Amino acid sequence: MDAKISVSHIGGSVAVPPSKSAAHRAVLCAALAGGTSRIDNIEYSDDIRATLGAVRQLGARVSCDQTSVTIQGCGGGFATVTRPVFCNESGSTLRFLIPVFSLTAQKIKFTGAGRLFARPQEIYRALFTKQALRFEQAPDSLTIFGRLRPGVFTLPGDVSSQFISGLLFAAPLLESDSTIQVLPPFESHSYVGMTMDALARFGVRTAQTSGPEGKTILTIPAPQRYRSCNMSVEGDYSQAAFPAVLGTLTGGVTVTGLSPDSHQGDKVILDILRRCGGKFSVSADGVRFERSLLRAAPIDLADCPDLGPVLMAMACFCSGTTVITNAGRLRLKESDRIAAMQTELAKFGGKVKSSGGTITIEGGALHAPETPLDGHNDHRVVMSLAVAALGAGVPALIRGANAVAKSWPEFFDAMRGIGARVELTGTEE
Repeated sequence: MDAKISVSHIGGSVAVPPSKSAAHRAVLCAALAGGTSRIDNIEYSDDIRATLGAVRQLGARVSCDQTSVTIQGCGGGFATVTRPVFCNESGSTLRFLIPVFSLTAQKIKFTGAGRLFARPQEIYRALFTKQALRFEQAPDSLTIFGRLRPGVFTLPGDVSSQFISGLLFAAPLLESDSTIQVLPPFESHSYVGMTMDALARFGVRTAQTSGPEGKTILTIPAPQRYRSCNMSVEGDYSQAAFPAVLGTLTGGVTVTGLSPDSHQGDKVILDILRRCGGKFSVSADGVRFERSLLRAAPIDLADCPDLGPVLMAMACFCSGTTVITNAGRLRLKESDRIAAMQTELAKFGGKVKSSGGTITIEGGALHAPETPLDGHNDHRVVMSLAVAALGAGVPALIRGANAVAKSWPEFFDAMRGIGARVELTGTEE
């Protein structure tokens, strides 16, 4: 699908979709619980559909309404898995479920799409090998066989918090207590906090303390049982970043559906915008962003890597030179997001340089791209390029715009709702 963006007058209100990170966690906890849970405010992105399909294979019974899902959990009584577990392109689905599916003590094959199996899995490989369990990765699949045993798990904190969360989901169902030692630096720790919050909501106890040499110690008593509960998924700050940045570039955009008490790490978008001179106000109606003269400020992505692409776009509009650090993990996402954004922003005249995990961007006026933009099969790249075009007030054509279905299927409808002139071609809308 192509998205043809024309010069637009932006203004109005955007309701952000529910947090994909929170929804993954809620669905998995509900599937592991005894009894029936109802989860409201669900959006059926490709990633969430992958997780719902996987928990059905665990033995959970799932009933989907338009904006809610009812899950009768398996309560630890796992089903016989008779076919591969399809994770699509969702790293969260795969990494959360590898330890959980190991508890079935069955041979499990995970499959997926895109670059999913190009993402590193060495943390789990080492862990499974240490326990003499099978762990085999092919270019398009991953196979495990054997049940994880409780104990002390030592993990680096600078690869992906998804490995830590995966162990947190499985450890309460083991035969005895487990401890996870996270080595410094502990990046994306807020995502682990979200996992612990979800576990607590479903009746599972965990504890976090500081250990020697800067380690973070997570203690999980076991055996425990997940308890069903009803809940509503909060709005997604990582998705809110797109209309928020656009609002500071054009003015008059209100973002609704966000919890001011959220523990999401990507809530830091508000602090980053503030430090860059972004003007906004918070009220009961939402967060209203006004047109602002943005200036460069240092940005650290250690705890908010998903914000990387849209912040690269934003930096092009900042006076001065923006330096973004700890961005290395952007190279291991659905695309190499640093290379993708560097290539596409250059078509606008953006001056972006990168070296390893550091990105340097010189602010300046952007012009209309003379050639089509490539979405690189990456939802966050597509949305960031749309923000760049709309913010600069220039026309642009984005190839592969259907990638937004991974996390925000209604993104372009939402942009139209605030005045964006977008024509989608190449597929039914």
